[in-house]
This record gives sequence, structure tokens and C-alpha cells, in this order.
Amino acid sequence: MRGLITPAGSLTQTLHRAAAHERLVFLCSFQKEESVILDELLAIAPHVRVVTIDTGVLFEQTLATWRAFEARFGVKIAVEEAFGSPPWTGPEYCCGTQKVAALNRALAGADAWVTGLRREQGPSRADTQLVEVDTKRGASAIAKYNPLAPWTQRELWARIHERDLPYHPLHDAGYESIGCAPCTLRGSGRDGRWAGTAKTECGLHVT
Repeated sequence: MRGLITPAGSLTQTLHRAAAHERLVFLCSFQKEESVILDELLAIAPHVRVVTIDTGVLFEQTLATWRAFEARFGVKIAVEEAFGSPPWTGPEYCCGTQKVAALNRALAGADAWVTGLRREQGPSRADTQLVEVDTKRGASAIAKYNPLAPWTQRELWARIHERDLPYHPLHDAGYESIGCAPCTLRGSGRDGRWAGTAKTECGLHVT
């Protein structure tokens, strides 16, 4: 599918393919990608279960965007908690253990999930395909749909402004990728995530 259709077409066509799955999950982190996806996904696949992972150390702006998404899109977002004890114990433990475990719980019984991954986000995501097979969620492989894989930042913002979609206010403050408050700084791409370390992924999308 790579390079054969326009970015807008990739979104719509990929979501229609995802909608064929009865047990479909959308993982939502309230960033600009999720705003664009939810705008179309709920109309195409109203049966989708929208889930977020709450680590207990999200930005206040993330919580406000959460409420804005629910109000605008008319959806109740399910929560999988990823709290340590204490709630935040460092990026390796929180990500590698708590967040991945929460994702596995969210996907239990699912036969497909939708993400906001884009190739432009960084080297670790440069080969992202519109449709992939996720073999890391237990005994059975499930389908993984990345409908924004070919989209650029410019295309995302054009869609957001065209449709007046809600989006995370920290994007306007120089945060291009937004995760937990203790591990996120301003930066382009994923440079602001775990800044000063070699870490580029939390583990949710490592295959």
C-alpha cells in the first residue's frame, strides 16, 4: 500500500479496513495524530473501543485535552492504569513494565488495533506500514493499523485547522511529541522524549 494512495486516502481506506474487525481498539494519547484519527474513525467504526493509558503523571494539559476529545467526539475513553508505587519510578521501569502491561490488558481479546504512528516521527518509525502484524500481544497475532503512516506534520495541521479539531495545547509551546510530564521536554520529532538518553521508544510499538 505504501506510496500508492494520497495521505488522506491512506487514512480513510486504512480505517475502513480496520473497521472490519469486530474487536477493534484505538490507543489514544491525545496528541495531534489522535485528533485527526478520531475525527474519522468513530464515523467509520462506531464499535471501536477507544483506550488511553494513564500513568498518573500526565500533564494537566493532557487531562484537559482528554476532556475536550470526549466532548467534541462524543466518546467515553476507557482507561488502563499504569501506576507504579510510587506512581513514577523512572522511564525504564514505567515504560518497560507498567505501560506495556497496561497495553496488553487493553488489547486482551482484541483482534486489531489502531495507532497514530507516522514515518516522519523519527528513525525508529521510518518503516511503519499502513497495515502490520503485531505478534507481541500473547499467543495470537493481531492486526495493527497505522493510517497516518505517510502523513507529514504539515498535512496533520492542515486537517486540524480545516476541521477545527481540538488538539493538545503543548504542541503550540514547542512540544512535538508528548508523553509523561517527568520524561517530556520541548523538541522536534521525538527529541523531547527521554531527552539526554538513548531511549526513543517506550516499548508500546517495539516489534
